Amino acid sequence: MNIGVDAAALGMSNAVVSQTSDVNSGYWNPAGLVALEDHQISLMHSGYFANIANYNYAAFAMPLDDRSAVGISLIRFGVDDILDTTQLIDQQGNINYDRISLFSAVDYGLTFSYARKIPLDGFSYGVNAKVIRRIIGDFASSWGFGLDLGLQFQSKNDWKFGVMARDITTTFNAWSFNKEKLEDIKDAVEGQNQTVPESTELTIPKLQLGLSKKFKFNYDYALVTALDLHVRFEQNNDIISTSFASITPSLGFEFGYTDLVFLRAGVGNFQNELQLDYSENLTFQPNFGVGFKYRGISIDYAFTDIGDQSAALYSNVFSIKLDFSVFR
Repeated sequence: MNIGVDAAALGMSNAVVSQTSDVNSGYWNPAGLVALEDHQISLMHSGYFANIANYNYAAFAMPLDDRSAVGISLIRFGVDDILDTTQLIDQQGNINYDRISLFSAVDYGLTFSYARKIPLDGFSYGVNAKVIRRIIGDFASSWGFGLDLGLQFQSKNDWKFGVMARDITTTFNAWSFNKEKLEDIKDAVEGQNQTVPESTELTIPKLQLGLSKKFKFNYDYALVTALDLHVRFEQNNDIISTSFASITPSLGFEFGYTDLVFLRAGVGNFQNELQLDYSENLTFQPNFGVGFKYRGISIDYAFTDIGDQSAALYSNVFSIKLDFSVFR
């Protein structure tokens, strides 16, 4: 649920919480759904770790009236066809490759979104209700639930501001384990898997603050600049880190020509990484992207990763968005 959706947003290093205004707002900031004028759907696919893991996303949103909108989205992130070799050796010590089976480790995130304009001019809010499902073959599975809250404000001089509070109630996951399957792996590696893992998993709240502005040049050209601050209430390797909270910025740009072709770039995920000699090295994650939009159909591509510029983990991300107004 932290990787992100929509190649256009990923190309801008996720600096979109203030200006998101389409079907993908259900993920980034549900308050942006109020900008919808018609039904929209969005699809995305990307592969990670040399396509060992696959990340897929689908979303649908529509306006209810001129002041409110709803949306639903589903994310699947999984590694499929993992070899289960726990039965490879039979009780007589013989290796039998026919005893190898396959399983998947999969996470699902289902989100229901609602957004509404409030009487204050330029303000809107949105809420998400999330259902989390995690499955590790026949070994273990969990159910989780959480809530998000988003706000957006657009000033009369076109500055936009946004706030996205994720997991505001602390997202709770309850795990259940197959004891028979755990017995199969108990002695697979000496000293490992000797006890049943913790049955509860908590995701602490996170905050994303953003501002952006769109500049227009000679009617045909436009430039969107955006700055977001990602706040986590823990101490980690973010560029600003305290015992109360850690903060890392992301900066994104989108250059558009006649609302038809778009070039995007961004930088984010600034981290103070500890090196082997105990020195600290500042790393960051650059992203790039392009997009094409014609009569309600948007096709976007991003060249991004889930690490930083020091490792060759980059992935190709593709997404498509369809506005139903093209059929009307």
